[in-house]
Amino acid sequence: MSSIIRWEPAREMMTLREAMDRLFDDAFTRPLSLNNGNWSVPAVDMYQTDNEVVVKAALPGIKADEVQINVTGEVLTLKGETKHEEEKKEKAYHLREQRWGSFERSIVLPTEVVADKAKADFENGVLTITLPKAEEVKPKTISIKTK
Repeated sequence: MSSIIRWEPAREMMTLREAMDRLFDDAFTRPLSLNNGNWSVPAVDMYQTDNEVVVKAALPGIKADEVQINVTGEVLTLKGETKHEEEKKEKAYHLREQRWGSFERSIVLPTEVVADKAKADFENGVLTITLPKAEEVKPKTISIKTK
């Protein structure tokens, strides 16, 4: 014989405070983009001006020579690898979120670019790639003749 349990919807609803607590707990205690201690997706911003496409990638703790940049067709790919610091046996880690290992990020560019004339600068952990737009996709100004 089974007993009947009264359903109380209020019991199953999460309070706003519980939802916020869970959100902050997830955001600050679980490392983002980590996979078995490795990381695979650097954060990227991309915008375009009339003449170029600019991509900024956050790569803290990475050296410029550890990053490879490729443009194939309309896809920009960032690859690299950071060396794993040797774990010290005398340390008892409570939290380990330092990024190490290989990473790769491919981004579809919004327009055709001239990859041969691209520039890449690396400063304070931010890689900035400037890709000139192909001449055929740059905006053209057409002058109007009056009679």
